[in-house]
Amino acid sequence: MKVYLLSLVLAIWACDERGPRSREFDSAKAMGYVQAQMAFGPRIPNSDGHRKTGDWLLEQLKTRADTVVVQPINHVTLRGDTLHLRNFVARFNPTASERVLYLAHWDTRPKADQSPNLGDQQLPVPGANDGASGVAILLGVADALKAKPAALGVDLLFVDGEDYGDFTADKDVLIGSRYYAQHPLGGNKPLFAVLFDLVADKDLQILQEGNSATNAPEVVERVWTKADEMGYGKYFRPTVGYTLTDDHVSLQQAGIRAIDVVDFNYGPNNGYWHTTQDTLDKVSAASLQIVGDVAMGLLR
Repeated sequence: MKVYLLSLVLAIWACDERGPRSREFDSAKAMGYVQAQMAFGPRIPNSDGHRKTGDWLLEQLKTRADTVVVQPINHVTLRGDTLHLRNFVARFNPTASERVLYLAHWDTRPKADQSPNLGDQQLPVPGANDGASGVAILLGVADALKAKPAALGVDLLFVDGEDYGDFTADKDVLIGSRYYAQHPLGGNKPLFAVLFDLVADKDLQILQEGNSATNAPEVVERVWTKADEMGYGKYFRPTVGYTLTDDHVSLQQAGIRAIDVVDFNYGPNNGYWHTTQDTLDKVSAASLQIVGDVAMGLLR
């Protein structure tokens, strides 16, 4: 009876209302990675905060990955400015022929153009969720892979210059992912790729993204099935909710089976996206835990 009660207590401790806690992904550390990025200020290309964040990120990856590749990019904008950008690729088990690619963008948007206040539209987006959350997922995965390597190869791609320019005109956006698509690492394409973006909303509801469902439906099925198996079906909803131009599209155009894991309903009526309200108080370690668990589950 005592053994049974102890087992029951441990089972309760290991779970909460959002499903089983991972023994690998540490959401407290991941939340610390969000906070560390926010402490650098906005990560706008060519800014001091951007440079310091990139240097910090590179040092983090060097202590975890088997190999780290830096892809420097000098991008000339439509206005004639030159952006000094860097992609980082952290490689685990780099000689493995079967590989999985995870990616997130680490830059932040220069202007909060969706803010309802006209004055705020000239201010930068803080980027707690739009930028920092995806990076935190990848760093948490890197921690887990450092502690226990995966049987297959894993590449963690941190792309730069995703959010700089005008998405409606398709100018000066997705810069890092487009560069990587033209300069991939290794000879074999990954089995699949998953982009993590806007994944720490306190009210987590991840719907299937339209370009993902159309161009890589088997990867969508793999991810959503894994989430459901792990008890997270109420957070990974099996329905298409929005169609987005995001970094996964760059990879799809290069023939990579890539999807976007994104909660695009960020705040009431999506009211925090590309606004000055994308701040630390809007994000949740519990949501990072859910997404981090699924990310690790796909690799084991």
